Amino acid sequence: MDQVKIGMFIADCRKKAKLTQLQLAEKLGITDRAISKWETGKSLPDSSIMLELCGMLGITVNDLLSGEVVTMDHYNKELENNLLEMVKQKQEADRKLLASEWIVGILSFIVLFVPIMLGALLPIEKEWARLILVFSGFIPGIIGFCFATKIEQVAGYYECKHCKHRYVPTYKAVNMAPHINRTRYMRCPECGKQSWQKKVLTKE
Repeated sequence: MDQVKIGMFIADCRKKAKLTQLQLAEKLGITDRAISKWETGKSLPDSSIMLELCGMLGITVNDLLSGEVVTMDHYNKELENNLLEMVKQKQEADRKLLASEWIVGILSFIVLFVPIMLGALLPIEKEWARLILVFSGFIPGIIGFCFATKIEQVAGYYECKHCKHRYVPTYKAVNMAPHINRTRYMRCPECGKQSWQKKVLTKE
């Protein structure tokens, strides 16, 4: 997906619709800086506002993702290519998110346990000072672990061992489930059976 081409197309359509960046931004409820980033190819519109944006510019989502008005002769092929590209981009984004989960988890472990070790080993005269040191990493450490769990929940899918259904579970289900690494014991919303479900990147 050519972001620069898409950006130039958005700018051209906006000008044809006789809208400034600020006017378009106000209609979409975002900043004109976001519009500028789209038009310079630095980012793409969020999927949550694509339909609204396309309606204002008088184009289809397929036109937007192609960076040009797609004729009916090439519509299906362009649609297929755009969908494949979006799937690839999501997989790559999920892969990066899951990699960042390890970093967040390791940092959270350090923040949580280093103060405990220091409190146990250092010769501190005041007992209250030792307790403050021991518990100083507790809250940020727990927050870090919760954030890492959230990353694991939203990135990719879990696959039911029984029916092979792949889905995104709720944060509560992931947080409360027994787990070994990224394999969690959860109930499948499709077949209703519990099993050890592995994390996968693709929907199918």
